[in-house]
Formats: sequence, structure tokens, C-alpha cells
Amino acid sequence: MKKSAKELEKYLEKLVSEGVAVAFSGGVDSSLVLKLACEAGKKLNKDVYGVTFETKLHPVSDLTISKKVAKEMGAIHKIKQINEFENGAILKNPVDRCYQCKKLLFSQLKEYGKELGCTHILDGTNADDLNTYRPGVRALKELGIISPLAELGITKEEVRAMAKDLNISVSTRPSTPCMATRIPYNTPLDFQLLSNIEKAEGLIKDLGFEIVRVRVHGDIVRIEVPKEDLFRLMEVNDKIISFMKKLGFLYITLDLEGFRSGSMDINLWA
Repeated sequence: MKKSAKELEKYLEKLVSEGVAVAFSGGVDSSLVLKLACEAGKKLNKDVYGVTFETKLHPVSDLTISKKVAKEMGAIHKIKQINEFENGAILKNPVDRCYQCKKLLFSQLKEYGKELGCTHILDGTNADDLNTYRPGVRALKELGIISPLAELGITKEEVRAMAKDLNISVSTRPSTPCMATRIPYNTPLDFQLLSNIEKAEGLIKDLGFEIVRVRVHGDIVRIEVPKEDLFRLMEVNDKIISFMKKLGFLYITLDLEGFRSGSMDINLWA
């Protein structure tokens, strides 16, 4: 492995010796952290926990994938059920929604970690996440959550390279942020709408588009796929329109700028 991977391995070995639980979504970042933590756990004869949140805002696919990947790694996999909609501040979908949500999730995970006998809670925040609008990072710092990738300056590209070297099955899996990122800030969150958005994205993925976001602005739906997929998506637009009309969506549009991570945050950092 490259030097940065060796440094990460060494750092995680120290943390694992004191007991860790990894907030595990099944994405490539947390998978890399969990993989190396499990390797350290085998060496030290220490249990390593991967904890996946089951919530109203995270894609259902996270649960299925996280169970599979955690088993591949030999982690003790736990599922923590949390209903973010019980928090009125999150439900209002403010600009700092991510902060409010992370505070809720990781406060409960810290308490759960104590029950499991874990000294440290780890997550998969990487160095690139520190350069975008991520208010949730503030919550992690306030709670003392350890982000090994970010602390060692490991970027997303480096994460994917390390994951590939380690034969992690989700090394090329696209990011799957929480479903609230599909709705403009200060638009109250509605579970049925979020569910319909997830169904719409699921259909488009089933049609062969690995990366897709369905953003909803009132009556207008804005579909984002990578620029190179725009023309291919138009070839199946009738299927998409028919399905989305049945879900109750009114005006269905294709974003000509293509997929952009964090496009709902543009006015916050442009």
C-alpha cells in the first residue's frame, strides 16, 4: 500500500486497541476506515463495530449494501434506528440542517458506543469534505468524533485508490448523500415526497444510470446525470416521464449542466 495507507493503518491500530465503532454507511470512505480497523482488530484480537444508521433521510440501499460489506470485512455490524423527523429543527430543513442532523445521529451513536464498550467513534469524512459546505463537520468536532481520513489529509481520489488496492467491493460506488439534499433549504421535509424521489432515482438507476439526482423545486423536478449521459437519458425519457407522473410530479426537466455534487448549496459557496 502507499505511504498514506500505511499511515492510516498505523493510526487506526492505535484507536482499535482502545475500542472503536465506525459510523458505517456502506460508502467507500467509511468502508476503507472499517476495513483497516477490522484488520487491526484481527491483529490485536479486538472487536470492531460497524454501525449503520437506519433513518428517514438515508437511502434504503445503504442498509442492504452496508450489511453485505460489513460481512465481507468481518466487522460486527449493528443497525441503529433513529427518526430525524422527531427533531423539529431538522424537519424545517434549515441551512444548517446537516449540522442539526449529525448532532442528533452522532450524539446517540456516542451513547450506543459506550454500551458496546467503545472508547472512540470514527467516521468516513475525508480531506475533500473539509473544502465544501459541510456544516455537519462542525457537529462531529463538537462531539469528539474522529475522522481518520480527514485528519491524515486523505482525499476522495486517494480513498478510492486505497479501496481498490484492498479489493473493497464498493471502491467505485458513487456517493449517496441523504435524501434531504434533493430539496431546497427552508422547504419543510416531507417523508412521502422523499420516498417518491428515492423511487424516481431508483427507476433511473435501473435504466442504467449509475449517478443520478432528482432535485425538486416546488412543482419542478430537475434531473441531474453526468453530462456524458444526457443524450442517453433522453432516449428513455418517455419511461421516466410516465413513471414520475404516476408519482405525482408535474414539470419534469433535465439539467443541462449535468450532475454536480452539492448543487443545492451553490448560493452558499459561489
